[in-house]
This record gives sequence, structure tokens and C-alpha cells, in this order.
Amino acid sequence: MKNKSLLAKFASAPYTVWMCIFVIVPIALVVYYAFTDADGNFTFGNMTSIVEYGSTFLISLKLALISTVICLLMAYPVAYTISKMKQRRQSTMIMLVMLPMWMNFLIRTYAWMTILEGNGLINRFVRMLGGEGFSMINTDGAVVLGMVYNFLPYMILPIYTVLTKIEKSTIEAAQDLGANRLSVFRRVLLPMSIPGIISGITMVFVPAVSTFVISKLLGGGKTFLIGDIIENFFLGNTGTVNYNVGAALSLVLMILILISMTIMNHFDKDESSGGIM
Repeated sequence: MKNKSLLAKFASAPYTVWMCIFVIVPIALVVYYAFTDADGNFTFGNMTSIVEYGSTFLISLKLALISTVICLLMAYPVAYTISKMKQRRQSTMIMLVMLPMWMNFLIRTYAWMTILEGNGLINRFVRMLGGEGFSMINTDGAVVLGMVYNFLPYMILPIYTVLTKIEKSTIEAAQDLGANRLSVFRRVLLPMSIPGIISGITMVFVPAVSTFVISKLLGGGKTFLIGDIIENFFLGNTGTVNYNVGAALSLVLMILILISMTIMNHFDKDESSGGIM
């Protein structure tokens, strides 16, 4: 037993070192800078100064929630349809879902700039049909579209994984008991797929609320999210470098994300303990 224990500790050592270097140390640095000034003195000034960015936090949360809801509404039917296909076709469809992820995130976003701009593919097609075209780039809608496009696979995959694990006999049993398709979905499929939905919501909401590339490229500076402000404080794109305020904003954003994940996990535990209604 002692040998097994020592072996387990030895095997986990690389992971422990990795966690310390790339997780604990960066978080400790963020906390340090958030509560100190430029001279290293302790202060709460950085935390109180972020009140002026409250509206930006709200806009970031709003667009992230809208994108997450859209992803969920689009992903569930797609995941369900794929899960009902034959195994070979399932593999092909999942590969097609993952295919855009093989391309660089920045390149994918740049591609949408060329599609949505005034002389882009969509407006060219509209003009071919006799229309006048319309402005889509540099709007909140363009930012949401970019989020949905980039993060949709992260919603599809966990839901698909859960749906494929639901035994066909479970659905047949519900149908034998007189449940119609709507009842089967509401009482069997939806409750049993909650873990996949929770994972998908987390995997979409977290990067959406903290993104800055999508808002910068597709929002054109008109849609300013909290990620853009943090980037400016750390990189000085607007001529102002302030690691302390940037760290304070990052810390608040991390806390908001942790609260969101805790709420999602709470719903997941309630669903698991409650069983199928």
C-alpha cells in the first residue's frame, strides 16, 4: 500500500508542478496587483475605481448571455439529430462540427469581417437580388454572431456526448407507458441531458464574457467589452498602462465567472439528485 501511495504521489507530481506554475502563481499575481498600487503599497483603490466600468460589465454579460442562449437553441437540435444517425455518419458529422475549430480563431473572425462588411459577400448577394444592402459590421449583432460561430461547437459536443449515452430502451419504455414525443423530450431527454447542457453553457459563457478579439474586429471599437478594457490596461493600446487596475478588473471578472459556474453546478446537482420527473 505504501508503494502504491508513493507511486501515486510521484505520478501526480508533474501535474502538481504544472498547476502551481500556470494556475496558482498567475492567480496570486493577479490578486497581488489588484490590491497594490504602482509602488507596491496595499490599497483598495483599484477595486473601487472599477465601479466606472459597471456598464461595460453589464454589456459583456448581456452579449455573453444572448450568445449562450442562441448557441443552446441551435446546438440541441443539431446534437439530437446527430445522435440519432448511424455510427459512421455520426463520426462524419462531428468531424464537420469540429472542422472550423482546426482553423485559427483569429482567422475565423477575420473571415466574418469580409463577409459582413459593406462590400462583403452578403451585401453583394443582396445587391444581386436588387436590394440596397445594409450595414452589419461594427454592431452588437455582429459581435453576437462572431461569438455564436466561434463557440457553437463547444455547446454541441457535450450535449451530443450525453445524448448518445441515453439508452434507446429508456425512450421506448416511456413510449410504452403512453408518452408522446413532447412528453418523452420533456420528461426523459431534457432531464437526462442536463449535464451536457450545463457543460455546454459553461464552455460557451466563460469565453464569451471575457472575449476581446471578436468585439475588436467585428464591433470595430463601438462595442467595448470588459475584455477590451483589460487588454488596454495591460498592453497600453490606448496609451495607458495600469497593471493594477487591469488586475482588479480581471479579478472581478474571475469572481463573476466562478459565481456563474457555481450556479450552473448547483442546477446540475439538483437535477441529478431529483431524478427524472
